[in-house]
Amino acid sequence: MADMSTLPDALKVMVEDDIIGHPASIAYHDSLKQLAEYLLLPVSVCSAKDPNRKGECRAPGPFEINIRSRGTAAVIEWVCPRGHTVWKWASQPMLKYGMAVGDFMLSTNILLSGNNYAKISILFKFMKLGMVERSSFFRIQDSYCVDTIKEFWDDKRAAVITQLKSKGPVVALGDARMDSPGFCAQYCTYTAMDNESKQIICMVNIDKRETMRNSVIMEKEGFVQTFEKLREELNIEEFCTDAHSQISALFNNKGKYKDYGVRHTLDMWHGSKSLGKKIHAAGQQRGCTILQMWSKDVCNHFWYCCKTADTYEDFFDRWTGLLHHVTGEHAWALGACHHGPLVEDREKEWIQKGSMAHQRLTEVVLDARWLKSVHKYLHFRSTAELESFHNHILMYASKRFCFSPPVYTARVLLAGLDYNHHVDRPVKRRADGSILYGKVYNKKSRKWSLYALKVEKDYGYIVDLQSAILRHRLSVAGGLPRTARMRPDDPRQHGVLSGVPAPSTQELLQRQLSRGLGKSLPKE
Repeated sequence: MADMSTLPDALKVMVEDDIIGHPASIAYHDSLKQLAEYLLLPVSVCSAKDPNRKGECRAPGPFEINIRSRGTAAVIEWVCPRGHTVWKWASQPMLKYGMAVGDFMLSTNILLSGNNYAKISILFKFMKLGMVERSSFFRIQDSYCVDTIKEFWDDKRAAVITQLKSKGPVVALGDARMDSPGFCAQYCTYTAMDNESKQIICMVNIDKRETMRNSVIMEKEGFVQTFEKLREELNIEEFCTDAHSQISALFNNKGKYKDYGVRHTLDMWHGSKSLGKKIHAAGQQRGCTILQMWSKDVCNHFWYCCKTADTYEDFFDRWTGLLHHVTGEHAWALGACHHGPLVEDREKEWIQKGSMAHQRLTEVVLDARWLKSVHKYLHFRSTAELESFHNHILMYASKRFCFSPPVYTARVLLAGLDYNHHVDRPVKRRADGSILYGKVYNKKSRKWSLYALKVEKDYGYIVDLQSAILRHRLSVAGGLPRTARMRPDDPRQHGVLSGVPAPSTQELLQRQLSRGLGKSLPKE
């Protein structure tokens, strides 16, 4: 070290391999100062240019050591007695145009991990850590992350579509998810899943501005775009959805998809839930409270009939047998129950034949509109995995925060990448090969249930996604853009094109003051 006469230059990141996958640590300034005080610099005098002396400063040591934070990096400066910087060392490599790579990677990984800037900044504040500026975070997110995530998703999705094409006809499951609780949704995400592999094969995001601010038709519009896109790419033989009336109308005798050769089926869980609501409503009437006791049994019988019946006639025979069973009659002129011997000391009370409760139950069981759609349940499809995926989206796009359209789309695609990558995770096993189970308590049923534990997620795709984002940053000329650009497909363009200008901050403030300051969702 003493033989050296020059100081090393700051580390530079020229390619993504210079930083992706490299470990990092939290370093306290006191520890860094302790190290710097025992560090022997290879120069003994200041070599900085001194305008007063018209040459090098040449001031001898010892040099003062100053440590400061610059974003997430720590910068150590050795300063001569005349105030010149002898050497400057940064705890992070630098990107082009002077940005610390830690600032860039932190901004990137806040998005990739489904976190939000506000919470992470509070965490860093409590830890007394340097933090990337808020404006820098949003510019990095908008300029380098959003488009790269979409391209990455398109590549992964194309591989899934290619794989499904080789398997022949596909059964697709579809369902929609709104971006906020209640009736104030701004975005609707319609997701399609392959029934066999359970992989996400399509996600379409609908902004309320695309439907003339009519949130009621957002799910239908999402389905239409999803269906049209998948028909161009795959041989769809069946599409299962919930019992959304607007979607069902597309496949009826006058619907636009009636001649497309695609069978439309309905989700069993939603059908059973709808049936349970009808039984519950009937049980609220005077003299019909006994129906509350039979509600679960009626729904279970519906599941059994749909699972075992091959034709509508077979379903109808089994289904209408319910009206005899609830009265204690298990054999009648045209049929009999399919269950075995019943326990005599059963607690459930039989419904008296011809009573008001029996009449209300008969109206529900033989409802013409209900029976007209029953054939769509006989294929016994379930969108339970889609419900699980929509719950998983909350990790990346919480309903308690609002996002700009491009960022919301990127976060939903990140949830899709996560789900598809880990959908085939194996279960955890003990040393003897037996499956490891966990237990969960259901507050509604007041029962414990077991589920198989799976191995931990590896997030193997994240390294490739990080590399793609950093490669995008290294490939562009110039530093961070000073202003955010609005993409041509951004739904916010609809407000501009329709001649409705965005209100100013002062106008919004006056509106809130006129009706009392209300709460609003935090912007991310």
